[in-house]
Amino acid sequence: MPAPDAAPEWTVTVDGFDPGRERVHESLLTIADGRLGTRGSPVVGDRATTPGVFLAGCYDGTGAQTALARLPAWSRLGAAEELRPRRRTLDLYTGVLSEEGPLTSLRFASLARPGTAVMRVRADAALLPDSGSATAPGPVVAMFRDRRDGDVLHRIAAYDPAAGAARAAADGAAAAGFDQLLDEQRTAWARRWREADVVVDGDPDLQRAVQFALFHLMASVTDRCEAAVGARGLSGPAYGGHVFWDSDVFVLPFLAATHPAAARAMLEYRARRLPAARVAARRLGRAGARFPWESAGGGDDVTPTTARLATGEQVRISTGEREEHIVADVAWAAGCYLDWTGDGAFAAGAGRDLLVDTARYWASRVRLDDRGGAHIEGVIGPDEYHERADDNAYTNVMARWNLRRAAALDGGGTYRVSEPERTAWRTVADALVDGYDARSGVYEQFAGFFRLEPIVIAELMDRPVAADLLLGPERIQQTQVLKQPDVLMLHHLVPAEVAPGSLPANLDWYEPRTAHGSSLSPGIHAALLARVGRFDAARQWLGVAARVDLGDLTGSSAGGLHLAAMGGLWQALAYGFAGVRADAERLLVDPRLPPDWNALELGLRYRDVPFRLRIEPGTVEIDSDALVLRRAGRCWEVLPP
Repeated sequence: MPAPDAAPEWTVTVDGFDPGRERVHESLLTIADGRLGTRGSPVVGDRATTPGVFLAGCYDGTGAQTALARLPAWSRLGAAEELRPRRRTLDLYTGVLSEEGPLTSLRFASLARPGTAVMRVRADAALLPDSGSATAPGPVVAMFRDRRDGDVLHRIAAYDPAAGAARAAADGAAAAGFDQLLDEQRTAWARRWREADVVVDGDPDLQRAVQFALFHLMASVTDRCEAAVGARGLSGPAYGGHVFWDSDVFVLPFLAATHPAAARAMLEYRARRLPAARVAARRLGRAGARFPWESAGGGDDVTPTTARLATGEQVRISTGEREEHIVADVAWAAGCYLDWTGDGAFAAGAGRDLLVDTARYWASRVRLDDRGGAHIEGVIGPDEYHERADDNAYTNVMARWNLRRAAALDGGGTYRVSEPERTAWRTVADALVDGYDARSGVYEQFAGFFRLEPIVIAELMDRPVAADLLLGPERIQQTQVLKQPDVLMLHHLVPAEVAPGSLPANLDWYEPRTAHGSSLSPGIHAALLARVGRFDAARQWLGVAARVDLGDLTGSSAGGLHLAAMGGLWQALAYGFAGVRADAERLLVDPRLPPDWNALELGLRYRDVPFRLRIEPGTVEIDSDALVLRRAGRCWEVLPP
């Protein structure tokens, strides 16, 4: 019973059953609808399988022990090693997972009815439960509706914190029936693919990896109410489903540019936790709002304070205390959404509050020296190999961007901003130390970084590599080896805030020193290397970004997929190779196409106008009558109606 019309280039297939790889396979085959996620375990499993069902934003536990609630497994019919599957196939175009073997099945999480899951199983009658209904209470109520016809079982499952809502969803889906629900699923996914599909004409292996990434990005974020998007989405339990900067900086841009309602739901998650962020700031004697490094259902920081290494040694975790750049990252996400959408209601309401309160935090966080310089001290940057840094370039420049973006607002809104306050923000922004050396064109990652042991990791070993595990946490802090490049992130996120023409020099300095110990790093490098026309290196790191989960490069995909790495892959194509940038007046397209690519095509939405952008050597085309495309030097501009 293969997935309907499943074409090979649109599928992820697992042949046989490998107990040692099963947890990774279950992550890869996850089906989700933005609200409900289910790992792709066999319908009949055994001790090697780790089934998991998760509802976005629904957590158990308190403090650092908070984690996504583990829910009753709707697609599980028991355990028996002799019934292991021969093949499982995930159709990326329809979001349908099929299984072949002693039993055959089709199952999907309904994109048309988020929170509802559907399964049809054909097996020996002895394996199938009788028709009927079941209710599983807990932090989330699960309602099952089964209908059996001989050797065929149809199951509908609905999950919701409210029993009435779960019951209504299950009853409505059961009344519609499997065939109608499958038609709805195929229609809903076809619509999403029209909005967001990316075509890389000239690299079929990359093409399949891109489709895999886009499917999971779309499947992991709801477009209704609020979206708490954890680092592994809805595909596994790693990090407890906690929300990091990964979502704001790496996942949201793809959605802002293709399906803004989902990006808006992500920002709604942040906006609803502003009161807690304000309390956190006041607790430290600061103004404004301080967002937590890791958050869950509420707005409190749920970052663990200790961790045990593989050696058994227990180490302290300081990211919750010191990785404060997330304050500016949340503001940047709001700005990214506004640039793509021009959403006036958000700009005047929640978006304004996010920008204002984060700016107020930075204005109260800096220390002014006797010469008028502004400093942010004792932080951890994205690099994370170096703790308690002063004047981390990423933190300072992102804070500067945050202050300037907020200062550009008018004086109205819920929290009125006076002209003296906006003037003060501009003054602090101008005074912030950023570590830039005009002679070399290189930014110092943080004060004193250039004096550290000058180890160039690229000269010693193949990358990516977890250099902190090789050298140890104490030794790594004394070297110039980086987990991921703080300075280069600035050239990617806020290019207008860095010195013009400084990207090549900073790539030359920082790329060889980067271990790529984070899955977030390869995509950013691919984007920036493409911008300077270094296509061989750009393609190398683009390939690494594409294989993070498909190749389990970090050895951690068993705990769930690396959603931010997938967002980084899209950004490498859109921001890097296509050179797409949105601002308040226009969409700029400044492509850098490798010589062996025939074309790069992206589905985008700018100012609520969907269109497809096609880039061929020397030409740019759009298929919209509502938008204006015009040449601007070597670039092109897409202008709103």
